[in-house]
Amino acid sequence: MSAAPQSRAADVPAAPDDVNALDEKLWPAGADRDEHGVLRVGGIPATELRDRFGTPLYLLDEDDVRAHARRTLAAFRSAAAAHGVQARVYYAGKAFLSTEVVRWVTEEGLAVDVCTGGELAIALAAGADPSRLGFHGNNKSVAELERAVEIGIGSIVIDSLIELERLAAIVERRDAQQAVLIRVNSGVHAETHDFLATAHEDQKFGFTLEDAPAAVARIREIDGLVFVGLHCHIGSQIFGSAGFRESAARVVELHAALLAGGDIPVLNLGGGFGIAYRPEDDPTPIEELATGIADAVAQECAVRGIPVPNLAFEPGRAIVGQAGVTLYEVGTTKPVQVDETLTRLYVSVDGGMSDNARPALYGARYSARIASRTSDADPALVRVVGKHCESGDIVVDAEHLPGDIAPGDLVAVPATGAYCFSLSSNYNYVPRPPVVALRGGEARVIVRGETVEDLLARDAGLTPTPTEGKVRMPVLSERSESK
Repeated sequence: MSAAPQSRAADVPAAPDDVNALDEKLWPAGADRDEHGVLRVGGIPATELRDRFGTPLYLLDEDDVRAHARRTLAAFRSAAAAHGVQARVYYAGKAFLSTEVVRWVTEEGLAVDVCTGGELAIALAAGADPSRLGFHGNNKSVAELERAVEIGIGSIVIDSLIELERLAAIVERRDAQQAVLIRVNSGVHAETHDFLATAHEDQKFGFTLEDAPAAVARIREIDGLVFVGLHCHIGSQIFGSAGFRESAARVVELHAALLAGGDIPVLNLGGGFGIAYRPEDDPTPIEELATGIADAVAQECAVRGIPVPNLAFEPGRAIVGQAGVTLYEVGTTKPVQVDETLTRLYVSVDGGMSDNARPALYGARYSARIASRTSDADPALVRVVGKHCESGDIVVDAEHLPGDIAPGDLVAVPATGAYCFSLSSNYNYVPRPPVVALRGGEARVIVRGETVEDLLARDAGLTPTPTEGKVRMPVLSERSESK
């Protein structure tokens, strides 16, 4: 898969003053250490969580998710209200989706954005109001579109002419009405990794600004489709509002031109708002982002003499990212002499790229702390790595942890609530960890962890026993939910 990062002294972060300290930018609001130095999340010690659920283990602080949802909704509503319009905030389910999380965010007033039939099924199973769901995706199947129209989904974001015609046939056959937006590429390149920037022209999503008018004209010809607005998403993990402001200017120009054909009530400017993964990260407060984007849209509308449309946004990482912590147990440690002046301690844990693919996919950088104790040992430069057969199987590329870190210690990686479970796999036949929600000193499984038996049960080469009709398999379970 990916190659190991180059070892350069210039990439080494400065050692922190305290390798036991928890940076509040990275951890859930309630994270702390108990009197024994053990990390607590949601009021529960990491050692207790390990004993109950095993490791690796995804932890999600419910109060933190809810607090970020409330704060984000309030920020965008306030920013929109300053210009006399409304704002709808969709939770971007691709960041992390389960029925419980859908219930949390909808109870806090958010709508939900899905991009596959599976995500749609989860949202519906959680009891989400179909009219408050938005459906994205560059290759929605006929079956997925059929289901969305059948349940009365709030809006579908059209991504191509082929999809447009698929949807036209469905609404005609069903004699249905369906609200749609079209996704456009503003040409603005977000200041992020190439794989995360989604608004430049040479990629799979949406229509160019030049091609969009023809698509809108076609939509307006179809009785069953109601064109309600433009959608634009410029990327992910973005700091600052400059990219959003420039994108808004270009999309409002198109919006203004399309008004000649009828009202356009909504402008959806996507999400991609960044969070802190490392102490040096400095994400823009959501209130500042919301105000900056809404002001930019209002200014561009004023220049063109058009009314400000209602606004919509789709944060995902900004809601769940900081609320998540992944817990591992150390298996081995190994010092490696990098050059004449630099030694790096490799710390191998019992997970890796199967539970967090982001470092291997696009070089994402994380922080880490020992979770089972504190230590007065001098800090050591470490690379936290996984158990998979890839040199690029890196969890934390460069961090300072106490030099006495040893097998059996617990290591916690913060800011793993977004895109870790969602991108997880069974590479090397490693079972995926459970997701445990924490609130008020209580822990409960919200996504069941897998066992080796689960993996074997999918293997069609195993022969059922003649008497029981069950698959014959060895007992190899590596974890349970309540051991």
